[in-house]
Amino acid sequence: MAVLFGTDGVRGVANRDLSPELAYKLGRAGAHILTRESSNNWVVLGRDTRISGDMLEAALIAGICSAGVNVFKVGIMPTPVIAYLTRKLTAAAGVVISASHNPVEDNGIKFFSASGYKLSDQIEAEIEALVLDECAGVSSPTGGEVGRVYMVRDAPDRYAKYACSSINTDLKGLKIVVDCANGAASAVAPRIYRELGAEVIPVFSNPDGLNINRGCGSTNPEALMEAVVSSGADLGLAHDGDADRVLAVDSAGRLVDGDQIMVICARNLKKKDLLAKNTVVVTVMSNLGLHLAMRESDINVVETKVGDRYVLEELLRTGARFGGEQSGHIIFLDHNTTGDGILTALQLLSVVKEEGLPLDQLAAQMERFPQLLENVRVQDKNLVMSSPVLASAIKEEEKAMGGSGRILVRPSGTEPLVRVMVEGRNLDQLKEIARRLANTISEIK
Repeated sequence: MAVLFGTDGVRGVANRDLSPELAYKLGRAGAHILTRESSNNWVVLGRDTRISGDMLEAALIAGICSAGVNVFKVGIMPTPVIAYLTRKLTAAAGVVISASHNPVEDNGIKFFSASGYKLSDQIEAEIEALVLDECAGVSSPTGGEVGRVYMVRDAPDRYAKYACSSINTDLKGLKIVVDCANGAASAVAPRIYRELGAEVIPVFSNPDGLNINRGCGSTNPEALMEAVVSSGADLGLAHDGDADRVLAVDSAGRLVDGDQIMVICARNLKKKDLLAKNTVVVTVMSNLGLHLAMRESDINVVETKVGDRYVLEELLRTGARFGGEQSGHIIFLDHNTTGDGILTALQLLSVVKEEGLPLDQLAAQMERFPQLLENVRVQDKNLVMSSPVLASAIKEEEKAMGGSGRILVRPSGTEPLVRVMVEGRNLDQLKEIARRLANTISEIK
């Protein structure tokens, strides 16, 4: 079982769980393993706006350079941009310092392979083993063989040019409110939408190191909903701290989630005969309404476990090119190797322009069934998930629903939480079920 790597890299409270010492070792071990079969001796490095980013970046760079590997430093940049630049700059690997939508005290370190994909479990296990062995066997070059740091100052320009070329229409005539979550999207996202002709109103785009995701972004879209209505905008976009996901808001201030975005884009792709394998890959968290909408359009749906890495694995296995999560973490493999909130937003906006319909009408293609999510903080996720008491409680609640809904209880991959999802037609019933299951989980010791 992994000790360091979770479902999305190494995460923890910065300067405690994720210490500078650990970051140094991860940089050293990662550089050693990821460059061993590459003719290129450089790694692309970026980060989000968290205050701990400076500290961890310095330690990570020291570790990479101590292994004789050069660093192409791009500064504050969305996670998917690191994946793109890793390929574009023909680097041996990419690494990003971010904890995505988590609170500011957290941070994380995630690696990309030379091809821009997240690392396999096997490679992560190798890096982890080397870190736990104090990087034994990693060389320590001296003199001119020590790694150098190079600033890639045109990184925003490179990505902006690529992003703008990913759609075949401009965005003229659209008024958009963009919530940047005070994170990595703050500079680059509004710029790209403006360059394509949209009128852009940026909000939560002034990061100070401490305000990332605070009361904003895709996990807290309420302020964006109000801003869209008060400004008379056509729609709003909500990124998260590292901009690998996006949610939307229609002109009436109603949330359009990742499931609805996938329905809108999948139907448009199918209409243009561009939906590879006529298939969309989603997770078990996707709403029942998505499945019904796809069935009506004769589009195949493949389900995976929760987590974008599992969506990606299934895309690569099946040959499909499009899929994602209800959270707005959506992968267009024709455009990037990981979830990219800005590219996803552009695909959605291009459908709005092509169809000539407002977002609310496009979102109405899917009926969203009531779905309640309850996060329960626990001491031991494994203990809770293996509890026969919880298994029995879930079985009883499912029996009471009489086949008219579903229950999904799963551990968070990045936080000490157990997540309860209850879905069905009767909202009052769902609330009671979620409450009872949350109480059951809290009582398991």
